[in-house]
Amino acid sequence: MKFLKIIVLLLVAKVSYANVILPSVFSDHMVLQQQDNVRFWGWANPDEEVVISPSWTDEDYKTKATNQAFWELTIKTPKFGGPFTIVIKGYNEIVLKDILIGEVWLCSGQSNMEMSASWGIENGIEEIAEANHPNIRFFTVPKASAEKPQNNLIANWQVCTSESMEHTSALAYFFAKRIQENLNDVPVGLLVSAWGGTPAEIWMPEEIIKRDSILNKAANKLAPTTYGPIKPARAFNAMINPLIGYNISGVLWYQGESNVGSKVYDKTLEALIQSWRHLWQKNVPFYFVQIAPYTYGENHFSGVEVRDAQRKVTDKIENTGMVVISDISPIDDIHPKDKKSVGIRLANLALKKHYNTLDGLVESPSFSNVTFKKNKAIVSFKNAEGLYLKDKKSLFEIAEADKMFYHATYKIQGTDIILSSNKITTPKYVRFAWGNTLQSNLFNKADLPASSFTTEK
Repeated sequence: MKFLKIIVLLLVAKVSYANVILPSVFSDHMVLQQQDNVRFWGWANPDEEVVISPSWTDEDYKTKATNQAFWELTIKTPKFGGPFTIVIKGYNEIVLKDILIGEVWLCSGQSNMEMSASWGIENGIEEIAEANHPNIRFFTVPKASAEKPQNNLIANWQVCTSESMEHTSALAYFFAKRIQENLNDVPVGLLVSAWGGTPAEIWMPEEIIKRDSILNKAANKLAPTTYGPIKPARAFNAMINPLIGYNISGVLWYQGESNVGSKVYDKTLEALIQSWRHLWQKNVPFYFVQIAPYTYGENHFSGVEVRDAQRKVTDKIENTGMVVISDISPIDDIHPKDKKSVGIRLANLALKKHYNTLDGLVESPSFSNVTFKKNKAIVSFKNAEGLYLKDKKSLFEIAEADKMFYHATYKIQGTDIILSSNKITTPKYVRFAWGNTLQSNLFNKADLPASSFTTEK
């Protein structure tokens, strides 16, 4: 009997001294955001002291777990470099190895973000063979769905090798490679959380949609699919919420195909961007890819309407940017194989707008405004130096108040294009490349295509 009591006491003692536990995003090979106050968090026994000792400093960071068995600390990181080690001590000891300090980007969306080299990207065999870049690291989140926000997920950081690159986001890889080329081989960490065939609604908190009647109505119209969930927040809860608080430099987003048909995609995307910024408590840059022209069907404009909605978001929401890819995307393939050009275009946006290390024109021409003089429409563009039409064919249309559009002839004057039609006397509306499969032929001197647009309300 006395022996049994001793055993029970030993078991109680073991339970009362719980181990310090880290979320999976804190693991060997991770990349931490440079020159920042990065947040660490985890779980431990209530009132247990947790000490974090990074090898880049002599300073120890200390805290105690709350009565909810949760702890968090903020640690200052140096300029990029490594590898470092980080020791976390409580009743147990965890040693994180091969830690790099650099730039961290969250890469999310649907299949075109998820798409890996193994799917058959352009020049995939050659790119895989050359993909040994130890200063690029991937944290690829597995697909998961949850009704409520989760606090952890099953994943780990991987060093970029031919084997690891082949099975994660090709676009994210090419983005990181271009960033490194310009920023002196700075380490780049990529949090890849993407799920093919999913609408934007599943990637933001449920309350954001439920409290907005317009967003809620659009979410209720989503049709079930075999590709993944459609109910609000299901991917957010399982694949984004566990990452909130991990310091990032910015967000890359490639999504929209599964929202074709929505009349309010601009509001949906705005809500997602603002909700993520609120949760990260930082106005992080948010750069996204405009969906490509594709055969979404006849007798409707559902695809081009989403493209135009994306264009509107860049005009309305600060610190955003959009790359247009109509020139490198065949209209019969919803998964364009040229992911390298897309990644480079996104990286060039970041290098110019966020890092301020790149000069010159890296943005596509974008509609600015239109004025009307007699029977002519004068359309002004931003990012329009060296404006030209590649095949001389006009994809512009103009209309009067009745919104009956007619083909327009054009004349380029600097960053303006003057339009007219012998069927229009008092133009009121203008649109360009307005069709699901129409590929822009209007370019600037950087050979970047203009977005389709309409001035209709």
